[in-house]
Amino acid sequence: MGILSPVVVVTTLSTILLSILWRATLDLPQESFLQCLLENSLRSHPISAAIYTPQSSSYSSVLESYIRNLRFNETSTPKPFLILTASHESHIQAAVLCAKKQDFQMKIRSGGHDYEGLSYVSSVPFFILDMFNLRSVDVDIGNETAWVQTGATLGEVYYRIAERSNIHGFPAGVCPTVGVGGHLSGAGYGNMMRKYGVSADNIIDAQFIDADGRLHDRKSMGEDLFWAIRGGGGASFGVILAYKIMLVRVPQKVTSFQVEKTLEENATDFVDQWQHVADKLPEELFIRLALDVVNRSQSGEKTVRASFISLFLGDSDTLLSIMNERFPKLGLSKSDCVETSWIRSVLFWANIPIETKIDVLLDRTPQTLVSLKRKSDYVKEPIPKAGLEGIWKRMIELQVPKMFFNPYGGKMAEIPSTKIPFPHRAGNLWKIQYLANWNESGIEAANHHLGLTRKLYDYMTPFVSKNPREAYLNYRDVDLGTSYNGKPVYSEGRVYGIRSSCCFAWLLVCASCFLFSTRKRTEQSWLRCVEVRQCFM
Repeated sequence: MGILSPVVVVTTLSTILLSILWRATLDLPQESFLQCLLENSLRSHPISAAIYTPQSSSYSSVLESYIRNLRFNETSTPKPFLILTASHESHIQAAVLCAKKQDFQMKIRSGGHDYEGLSYVSSVPFFILDMFNLRSVDVDIGNETAWVQTGATLGEVYYRIAERSNIHGFPAGVCPTVGVGGHLSGAGYGNMMRKYGVSADNIIDAQFIDADGRLHDRKSMGEDLFWAIRGGGGASFGVILAYKIMLVRVPQKVTSFQVEKTLEENATDFVDQWQHVADKLPEELFIRLALDVVNRSQSGEKTVRASFISLFLGDSDTLLSIMNERFPKLGLSKSDCVETSWIRSVLFWANIPIETKIDVLLDRTPQTLVSLKRKSDYVKEPIPKAGLEGIWKRMIELQVPKMFFNPYGGKMAEIPSTKIPFPHRAGNLWKIQYLANWNESGIEAANHHLGLTRKLYDYMTPFVSKNPREAYLNYRDVDLGTSYNGKPVYSEGRVYGIRSSCCFAWLLVCASCFLFSTRKRTEQSWLRCVEVRQCFM
């Protein structure tokens, strides 16, 4: 009989002791799940160190470290019976197999920015598969690509690219602490989308673990599944371990600006011109319009402020020439412009002083944490001036909710709506994000602010897309509809699905069919499945 090495003995004893401790807080099914994890652990990559239960001293800090919406960090918020902070693909495979065997819901958390807390909250017994340890970013400048694990943040991706090149970037979100996994699997977008499309348009491969624990790349998973995980919500189909992305070219010098106008400064006229030109400007120019309610500087009465926030992939002289010709009313001047490298424009958009060292992008903690609610819309026709004036009045009445208008056009109008499961392309002038933030805790404060946001959303009904009223999948909004646990039901998920992706709810249903289908699977059959609400077996 061989002699066990000291490492194996210590690991085995540690696992036994930890198992005894964990079981003190778990019921029988949960204990069976834990035992399943331990039995599926590889000796070379033991899973025990990645497991946290309520009995673990670090359980609360691990749980709360990636809760980005304090509305879901109340004492009454349902908590997971276990958190698995995977550090190796085998940990994910064990989690998938054991969840399937023991019939437990698995929530997959990347950066924790899900607006409705859907990556870390559930109404049924659940555990969290936390991806934050799997965050490598392997940049290949020669081939202009990078392999990015889904536990990385956007800030880490941008930083690693900038380490290697000052003429490359990636078109994704402006918040550096957002996790790659949720952002890219739900399409993702940022201030370069008019030039390069949404983030998922620039994905060329992936590593994916299916419901049987098998690891796939693009070739082995097939084009249907690869199509679906670029905008259809990755957790609907399995666990995405990493994406291979195409880097994009950026000039050595880019220009940003932020110009603000209130109603007393004729903001209505500026907004009116913006909505007629923003989607038609050169694709290198992105101008976001942010609308909020502020105090008048002298009287203290409320007014609406319109902030025009821009990224231009070029120098300030070229930008001024474009603006003077296409958007002269704004009166942009040289002093308004901030010329920087692309990586420092990321700081500008994140409200970080641009002289700050860029390693601030490696900080995974947001600058502030609040309770919040988000909603979304798409606009296909300019809003009449009378309509704008009515919106200002309603915003001043409600005071709290803000709106961001993000212009489309450019590459967004050229890419076919069926290229990936993100159909919001040609015909959309801009996307609206509704925002409400608050610091008060408790259900009463939450209901108050949710109500205010819903009132503004309802008021906007005449001005936004219809039949269906569309929404952006990554701006999670359970007001639109919820598909509850169990077998996907079309009647439950249809509203959210039709609005957010025109196919998302049925991607859930069709995915389950296609994963076990024996017939040939093609992108056309995926689309047909969504269209007629049935699967071809």
